[in-house]
Amino acid sequence: MEETVSAPRRLHRVTIKDLARDLGMSVATVARAFHADAAIADATRQAVLGRASQLGYQPNALARSMITRRTRIVGVVLSDLANPFYSAALAPLTAALQGAGYNVMLVMAEAGGEMGEALRLLLSYQPECAVILATTLSSDAAAACREAGTPLIFLNRHPGAAGLETGSLAAVCDNSGGAAAVAGHLAARGARRLGLISGRPDASTNAERCQGFLDRCAALGLPPPLVEAAGEFTYAAGQQAARRLLARPDRPEALFCTADILALGAMDVARHELGLAVPGDIAIAGFDDIPIAAWPSHDLTSLRQPVERMIAAALDWITLAGRGEAPSCRLLRLPGELVVRGSTVPLQEARKETACSLS
Repeated sequence: MEETVSAPRRLHRVTIKDLARDLGMSVATVARAFHADAAIADATRQAVLGRASQLGYQPNALARSMITRRTRIVGVVLSDLANPFYSAALAPLTAALQGAGYNVMLVMAEAGGEMGEALRLLLSYQPECAVILATTLSSDAAAACREAGTPLIFLNRHPGAAGLETGSLAAVCDNSGGAAAVAGHLAARGARRLGLISGRPDASTNAERCQGFLDRCAALGLPPPLVEAAGEFTYAAGQQAARRLLARPDRPEALFCTADILALGAMDVARHELGLAVPGDIAIAGFDDIPIAAWPSHDLTSLRQPVERMIAAALDWITLAGRGEAPSCRLLRLPGELVVRGSTVPLQEARKETACSLS
């Protein structure tokens, strides 16, 4: 005899009308209990919240947004998950936004970096703000955001003078100053023949880091660094660029990569393919200070980005936008911190350690 399987019973979603009927209160009174700044007696508020918890009632955020005309949605647009810096920055950014009472909507742009469909999807939810990470923004996309009344906040990268003049905001690391600090550190350890591996040519971060590094080398009277373009911020690109650069007969004594992920690829090529000691034969430094940089297997010197301060600035701007107030500045450059690790110990000390290991 075959058993018949009955369809699962549909559970009834508790509505605010159900809650009001259960408490013998008006819908308006119950609704006010869920707003912290609403005028309602404490005893009444506690009675409503307590019964709502027992019945499993949750306020309808969509319905509330129609009344308040605020969605409490902040869109986060990202495209470059191959770079661990962005996944590491995404966690504290999301936690900070949720802690401030915002709903975070993550949208992935195309791998090439342009927003396109991702932007249209985000704007359809009427976000109060869009935070742009690791992606480029066309003039048409920026215009669409302005027409929708959605402020744009760039973290880590900035949209250039034109983007800032049309209302965008940006909180970035002082990339030029940070790269200059790395150049000074490598020179101070005794290296004179330096190398540079760059990332995406269209990224403001890459351009500023390259320029800051090259300018400081010139100011120190060093020979022009050997430059190799990786073309993107990936481990594989760092490997390929290092193979070209380190195979030269005049290979550098010290190498700066404009992102940690590039430096990790370069370091593995130097050690495991070319048999070079790091830092005995070549010192290597990166930029970002991603978590893996501190692992003992890499011990990578890096310029730490001020991620927490960048996120705090973004939250301040989002709060101001919610109040209809203008920010005091549109581009905030924050200093980073040079974190010196074993990949760039002083040259004489590194050579001494290498000699000891070979004896």
